Amino acid sequence: MRKNAEEYLGEFVYGGIDGVVTTFAIVAGSVGAGLSSSIVLILGFANLIADGFSMGVGAYLSAKSEKDLYDKNRVDIMNRIQGERSDDKDLIHQIYRKRGFKGKLLDEVAEFVSNDKEHFVDLVMIDEFETLPSKKSPFAIGLSTYVAFIFVGFIPLLIYVLDNIFGWESENLFVISIILTGLAFTAVGYLKSRVTHVNKWRSVFETLALGVIAASFAYYIGDFLERIIS
Repeated sequence: MRKNAEEYLGEFVYGGIDGVVTTFAIVAGSVGAGLSSSIVLILGFANLIADGFSMGVGAYLSAKSEKDLYDKNRVDIMNRIQGERSDDKDLIHQIYRKRGFKGKLLDEVAEFVSNDKEHFVDLVMIDEFETLPSKKSPFAIGLSTYVAFIFVGFIPLLIYVLDNIFGWESENLFVISIILTGLAFTAVGYLKSRVTHVNKWRSVFETLALGVIAASFAYYIGDFLERIIS
């Protein structure tokens, strides 16, 4: 079960980064424009629901299109290699010869692969289309992306929700939101390092930098527009 969940870690990271970046950008832009906390919540939740759903659907459709194309190409190849066994071996020889096999070893590999039709089709798919079969479900990909977008993207709004529920009327909501968002970026950056296999500190720094840039743009644009309009 854990292994299956880890297969979708990349989608979770992808959705989480987009969710926290866009939501915090909305929070920062709204604060820069001097909008009330209630407006921040409305815009933030609208982003979570609409943009998150759109992103999840997009991830699902993209994965499904790739799977459908793979299946189509696989069927085409399967139909194409229904000829003589000698033709199969000739093609296998060509493929493995390009990979440095020669002599008796090449003959043995060709004999082995030609006796396994599924293996042979996989080999041709890799050689011609450079694609491997994916065991991931397009639906699970879309769902993982959407859940991550909602879950991680909610973090910048958390303090505003609590303030609205308990009526704290704190003047430090944006500062607290910045801290919570920074922690979210740190966590997502660490998860990203596990997906990309890069240094975890580098991954965390890059993710934080992305968030700072997006939030800074949003805040100052909101502030600039508020000055013009008012």
